[in-house]
Amino acid sequence: MSRGKQAEDIALNHLQQKSFRLLQRNFNCKGGELDLVMMDRDELVFVEVRFRQNDHYGDGIESINSQKQRKLRVAAETWLQRNHHVVFRACRFDVVSVKGNPPDFQIEWIDDAF
Repeated sequence: MSRGKQAEDIALNHLQQKSFRLLQRNFNCKGGELDLVMMDRDELVFVEVRFRQNDHYGDGIESINSQKQRKLRVAAETWLQRNHHVVFRACRFDVVSVKGNPPDFQIEWIDDAF
């Protein structure tokens, strides 16, 4: 299993423990991709998962620059167009950073990151 997939599994488990419900995983489109699409009560949440083994190349959260945010917004707009049946009141972008090596992962979750 790749480290990216493992980080997504950890993030997914963490959010499900907080009562989030998974709608879709690894949505890809021409404009970008979404790691996790989830519901938090009646709010739609697009979750970007970042993995770093260590901080040598910066924190995973810091790697989400304005260009990456734009790609996430485009992918979210495409997802919304294709899934207009999903009922929600608002949507947001969260970031989950997973750092370390198994079994000692550190999780940082930023709600409404941008």
